Amino acid sequence: MANQGRNIVTYQIRLGCHIEKHQQYWFDDLSVSNLDNGECVLLGSIPDQAALFGILLKIRDLGLPLISVNRIQPE
Repeated sequence: MANQGRNIVTYQIRLGCHIEKHQQYWFDDLSVSNLDNGECVLLGSIPDQAALFGILLKIRDLGLPLISVNRIQPE
């Protein structure tokens, strides 16, 4: 019921570095995919703008290079 009336949105967040296995807990609710080109993609449902902002603050605080944030439209 906590998300009643809210639209949970899926976001893809691209970083300019890999996230190591032992560091993936930083992004508990997101899937972490390290790409061959040295980038990393975080993908998952984020309940609201405050939660998205919290993730972006964590990325900033960890000094991770942010490439892009994309809202994924439902099919």
